[in-house]
Amino acid sequence: MAPVNSIVNLYLSKSQFVRGLQCHKALYLHKYRPDLKDEASVDQETKFQSGTDVGKYAQELFPGGVEIVFDDSSLVDQLKQTQQEIENGAGVIYEAAFSYNDIFVKVDILRKWRGKWEIYEVKNSSSVKEHHYNDVAVQYYVLKGCGLPISKAFIVHINNQYVKNGDINVQELFTKENITQDVIQSQDFVLEEVGKMREMLKGEEPDVDIGSHCSNPYDCDFWGHCWQHIPENSVFSLKGRGPDKFDLYRQGIIRLEDVPKEILPRDQRIQLEGALEKKNVTDKKAIQEFLDTLWYPICFLDFETTFMVPIPLFDGTRPYQEVPFQYSLHYQKNEHAEIMHYEYLGASQKDPRKDLIDNLLNNIPADACVLTYNQTFEIGVLSDLSNWFPEHASRIENIIGNIRDLMGPFRRKDIYRWEMQGSYSLKYVLPALLSNLNYDEMEINNGQMAAESWLNTWAMEDPKDIQIIRNALLEYCKMDTLAMVKIVEKLREFCIVEDC
Repeated sequence: MAPVNSIVNLYLSKSQFVRGLQCHKALYLHKYRPDLKDEASVDQETKFQSGTDVGKYAQELFPGGVEIVFDDSSLVDQLKQTQQEIENGAGVIYEAAFSYNDIFVKVDILRKWRGKWEIYEVKNSSSVKEHHYNDVAVQYYVLKGCGLPISKAFIVHINNQYVKNGDINVQELFTKENITQDVIQSQDFVLEEVGKMREMLKGEEPDVDIGSHCSNPYDCDFWGHCWQHIPENSVFSLKGRGPDKFDLYRQGIIRLEDVPKEILPRDQRIQLEGALEKKNVTDKKAIQEFLDTLWYPICFLDFETTFMVPIPLFDGTRPYQEVPFQYSLHYQKNEHAEIMHYEYLGASQKDPRKDLIDNLLNNIPADACVLTYNQTFEIGVLSDLSNWFPEHASRIENIIGNIRDLMGPFRRKDIYRWEMQGSYSLKYVLPALLSNLNYDEMEINNGQMAAESWLNTWAMEDPKDIQIIRNALLEYCKMDTLAMVKIVEKLREFCIVEDC
């Protein structure tokens, strides 16, 4: 049964236009069945807030403008406010609202220059993406349709080479890219696509199957609805590189048991056999070779860092550069010695780097083996610390030279348990080897959550609330290094029990 249509159903916003370009079905469901949307994830909410913060900083590129407030305003009110500000002679308008041909858009920054207007679309990415052009093209279409003389259109994005030194310099933080000609050339495309979307919205729900468009360029918020026919153990469960999963899906190969083993590379074949036959892998020789690369004293090290922060927090840091604010370190002097634990967690609203590296260098002996899980990450953190504190560069380089990677045997599938589901993430490896240890009940249970929680304490005033989060952070980071201790013990046990 076709939906009951009205002008509201065919009215499009800028975000709906972009959604429709990605998938007609997503636009249709957004209009008629918004109840089927997935709940917004913490990651999505964080990205939204990040975009809001970047937008506020970008307004300082053209200070003194007027903002069209939209929190409690109707679309009609926003349109009237915008028109009034233009008539009053405003030179810069933030969040200006326009409607033409039943398409509603808001312009991040609208600037009048030499009698004409310039469009500035702000993105929190570090470069211009292909899909950004369509975002600006529909704005240009609407503003031109409203009779506004437009001279230029820009994408404003983060300059990831900017280094903070004192107050944020917005002129250096942002890069403005002129995309006027591309936008002008896209005007016929905009009109054509709007027509297709409106024609689609007049009919039945479009029959659009799942595909790469479900996550490109954005993760669709109707994923749960559209993917509900995919079983838990499906071709999409396969980790790593191998045959194109959507090619297999279109051939009717959906369940794992339908996938021919012979077309899979080794790692995916191991995962397949594990899932279907509960088959495990224990390469005793390879495990022992890895264990032979370790020595005493041994340190088990894990950092927590800020996560995807576009506006640098501290002097000497760049946009999106990960800054360590916490570490956990388990330490054992020799095979028979007690295992000690050291930790550091930076205070809220304070640059943690100097205290962190001073404490870390006091905790790690010069000749210690330093075991990490995913050495690329820890080496990156340490390299940044070396650049920030060149007086410690020699000692930090020594630590980097002594790093060994516990992820290696699991990434290579020297050891594999079917419960790992093809992953070599610590969150999967730990409970597969030691069923009594996992992250499930922890208040903070992943690195992104840890970073967000630490940053959230900056805005808190109640010391009790802050301490609750700090305790959860310490517990989480400690679990990461304790997990490594227990996994190494388990690997040694395999070698003894199975006569490595």
